[in-house]
Amino acid sequence: MQAMLRQRKSGLLPCRFESVNDLETFIGEAPDVDAAPLPAPFAEYECRNNRLAWLGLRQDGFSAAVEAAIARHGRRRVGVFLGTSTAGILQTELAYRRRDPVSGALPDDFIYRTTHNTYSVADFVRHYFQLEGPAMVVSTACSSSAKVFGAAARMIEAGLIDAALVGGVDSLCLTTLYGFNSLELLAPEPCRPFDAERQGLSIGEAAAFILLERPADNLGADAVLLLGVGESSDAHHMSSPHPEGLGARMAMAAALQSAGLQATDIDYINLHGTATPGNDAAEGKAVAGLFGERTPCSSTKGATGHTLGAAGGLEAIVCAIALQHGFLPGGCNTRQLDPNIPIRYLTANLDAAPKRVLSNSFGFGGTNCSLVLGRAG
Repeated sequence: MQAMLRQRKSGLLPCRFESVNDLETFIGEAPDVDAAPLPAPFAEYECRNNRLAWLGLRQDGFSAAVEAAIARHGRRRVGVFLGTSTAGILQTELAYRRRDPVSGALPDDFIYRTTHNTYSVADFVRHYFQLEGPAMVVSTACSSSAKVFGAAARMIEAGLIDAALVGGVDSLCLTTLYGFNSLELLAPEPCRPFDAERQGLSIGEAAAFILLERPADNLGADAVLLLGVGESSDAHHMSSPHPEGLGARMAMAAALQSAGLQATDIDYINLHGTATPGNDAAEGKAVAGLFGERTPCSSTKGATGHTLGAAGGLEAIVCAIALQHGFLPGGCNTRQLDPNIPIRYLTANLDAAPKRVLSNSFGFGGTNCSLVLGRAG
């Protein structure tokens, strides 16, 4: 992922997902998901969302890191906190095609509990690692896998667990693609966050996992710390953000307060930046009102697409990469910045050594979350 960000390479391609052939839009489809069936012991969890999770768990030595944490703390002291929006709903969509023509009954091999059910992905991950600690899923639209950081941190602070597997998994499905199309939010081209002529978002999918632990006494300089979490709910509208960015500003201010920092202490902001006209304008007002035009910021959704319930976790990883590798990622696809949004938006990478960064995730219904991450050294 670091290489993709360095090269400012977009993974968005014309939509050819499943049976979709009538939507003029671009998507971020993860490769090889359909070629990765779950191991036989987990066959009851078989669905696209859990297959995507399975692929994610095996990246970058993550499973080994979790096993090491289990060895340190014990299986009852490691929790699972994941975010998703539609979970395995594609499995239900596919099952509906095979309903009994007389009774309308779904096929016998369809298992709602371990596939479509929102909790399915946490249940799968928990069983995969044979964990015995708390496990939960947050489903608050696009803030889901940011809010799990707060839930896990509170349990660690309360002494209930010592480590947590956090993040999010959201996979492509017809409900998402046609749903956003019905809202007239899909762009006919790769999305262009904060562009003067932005036309909407590009849907993506992702599995993003992070191991969150109580800080050790001898952290290396490259260790990334969760410094603060801010959450708000402005409940302005079912699908549109507050036009003045009220909830967004509340979440960012709460995150700064949680971290004991001022706005001037933040070196980079990973914006929610979906490239819809209303979202970018509202977030821009909130950022400008709190940070002014000084703080470098960008949206990485031009590279990944909007991964919905996985976006918070995915973009926390982007921020961790920026902290560890000393660069600020410029946004992809943006051609001409919107002059009505007075923020310092990066259209090219900036070599820098950020110490503290903020990541925004704002969801339908006005549910918002901001994270502050920082280097240990």
